[in-house]
Amino acid sequence: MNYNFELKNFTDERSYHNTLIFIYLKAAKDVLGDHTKVRIGNSLNQGYFTYADTDGSLSLSDVRKIAARMQNLIDQDIELKEIVMTNAEAAEMWDRYNCREKARLLRGRDPEEEIAICGLGRYKNFMYCKLLPSTGYVDRFELRPYRQGMLLRAPTCLTDGRIPAYRDDDKLYDAFAETRRVRKATGINYLADMNDAIRDGRTDELIMMSEALQSKQINEFADMIIRAGKKMVLIAGPSSSGKTTSAKRLCQAIAAKTGEDPLYLGTDDYFVEREFTPVGPDGAPDFEGLGALDLDLFNEQMSDLLAGREVDLPEFDFLTGKKKYGGRITTLRPGQILVIEGIHSLNDVLTSTIPAGHKFKIYISPLTQLALDCHNRISTADARLLRRMVRDNQFRGYDAEHTLESWPKVRAGESVNIFPYSSSADIVFNSSTVYETNLLRTYAEPLLLEIGEDNPMYAEAQRILTFMKYFDKIESADAVPQNSILREFIGH
Repeated sequence: MNYNFELKNFTDERSYHNTLIFIYLKAAKDVLGDHTKVRIGNSLNQGYFTYADTDGSLSLSDVRKIAARMQNLIDQDIELKEIVMTNAEAAEMWDRYNCREKARLLRGRDPEEEIAICGLGRYKNFMYCKLLPSTGYVDRFELRPYRQGMLLRAPTCLTDGRIPAYRDDDKLYDAFAETRRVRKATGINYLADMNDAIRDGRTDELIMMSEALQSKQINEFADMIIRAGKKMVLIAGPSSSGKTTSAKRLCQAIAAKTGEDPLYLGTDDYFVEREFTPVGPDGAPDFEGLGALDLDLFNEQMSDLLAGREVDLPEFDFLTGKKKYGGRITTLRPGQILVIEGIHSLNDVLTSTIPAGHKFKIYISPLTQLALDCHNRISTADARLLRRMVRDNQFRGYDAEHTLESWPKVRAGESVNIFPYSSSADIVFNSSTVYETNLLRTYAEPLLLEIGEDNPMYAEAQRILTFMKYFDKIESADAVPQNSILREFIGH
């Protein structure tokens, strides 16, 4: 039966996607056998990268068989049953299924606490999210071979319930490969590993190791830029990626190697005068779109700087809605690198008059280094939401309700202005740290607990609280370095 389930919002999308993943895991087990462990990796190419513990790449025939089995399960419209177990009972079951990381995570909690396991025939799993009632609700999906695994792709609420157009985010794949190397270096692959480290008193050690690995990568990027002889570095990424701190640390790394401080600029100073701000479809001023920037002035001044000419850089006054001049008259010294940070920095329209050979593009995002288990990832969107919630409260005086209400609009804007250009980056920088969700829980949990049952954001607050309860808290941020990207969100 086709239910034509509509994806009206991110909650619908989350339920649809997790139900699809559940069906996929069941189908993969049916086709590949119980002896093969299938893993869900990170979001990639408008879908999910997934791979199996096999001797080599899956064949096209294997992929087609899994897709056919998925369709067969969907056509049967099988009820997805909720099975209530205690943590102790579920842990014993995961041991029998050879899912040790699932068992270890649950054994760290109250053994008598009850959780709802989902069942499809004899197959059982736990997806940390409410699934749809039956397999028949999932009527659109795509499964295709990719690198050493597969891509599972689904419709989204931002594409009106259609599967998004495919694009190959090969740089993101490389960044995830680097993340896997970081996990190997730290010995932290799953949340159970992180929780064990906290209980064993190794928190400070892991914080220092995670930060050192991130600093090493920033230094490697600085070397790449200098070797390539680039004159302009362009940095972009979605909300709460840590762009500002990352850009400043990159500038410091370049300065240490060249003896010349880069000239760091943000595109916010190039807003058009407020009276000329374009209006969005909702009738409100659109400050996120490219049309909100004075592109002619920006290109003229960047070209002048790169040519060695003196420029009177504007400063945008957000109170008056106008640019001010005279306070930043400057030139670019020979060998000095120009670093630009802004949401549109990877869009070539922003720098249309700058030769491509001068540009080095960096996409920044917190591509979470930790998975709850082999079937459940921490979404990058949730990682950013936690960061933003804590920062909004620490620095802007907003409560969690405000952050949750504004988040769908933020993500919708990113899907237009940022994500389509990520594949044009020369490199992708993963700004996450392996320990951050355990630390952010300490800050975010009290904010979410303030949201009552009568609040429209209550269900979303409870979802995040339920998800976070599996993370042992890091109570103190004393070991977090002052130049850490996380300081942009938790403060100093």
